[in-house]
Amino acid sequence: MKNLVIGLLLLACTSAWAGSAMAQDKLEPGREDKCPVCGMFVYKYPEWVAAIVYLDDTTVFFDGAKDMFKYYHNLSHYAPDRKLEDIDSVWVKDYYELEMIDAKKAFFVIGSQVYGPMGKELIPLITEEDARTFIEDHQGKTMVRFDDVTPDLLKGLD
Repeated sequence: MKNLVIGLLLLACTSAWAGSAMAQDKLEPGREDKCPVCGMFVYKYPEWVAAIVYLDDTTVFFDGAKDMFKYYHNLSHYAPDRKLEDIDSVWVKDYYELEMIDAKKAFFVIGSQVYGPMGKELIPLITEEDARTFIEDHQGKTMVRFDDVTPDLLKGLD
């Protein structure tokens, strides 16, 4: 019985890891990918890319975390045939490492002197320490997590 439980746990961990690895393979926008919020070609801003991957393997790319959150919080406008339950994963590009990271685990800095393609931006960072360093180095105002980003907060960035 103990071996069965261990085996099932290993299988679950392997499946979760494989799903993440598969999703990350699809996180490079093509030349035709446009941000559905602002219409900009995403490939022109590789250091700012954000993405939402749906359960059906469709990937939607954005030119920054701000537009990704606008889309996420207003699916009925941008993707009326989709629901939050249809989303498999949400990704943002870490400011320092320039690697895609799980947006739900990221730390976002607001109010810094660093601007993205659409102006004021949520700056994604992989660790709280990196976010605190960024705040210090770039005069950031606030650090928030994924669930703290609300439509009202986004309005303050426009």
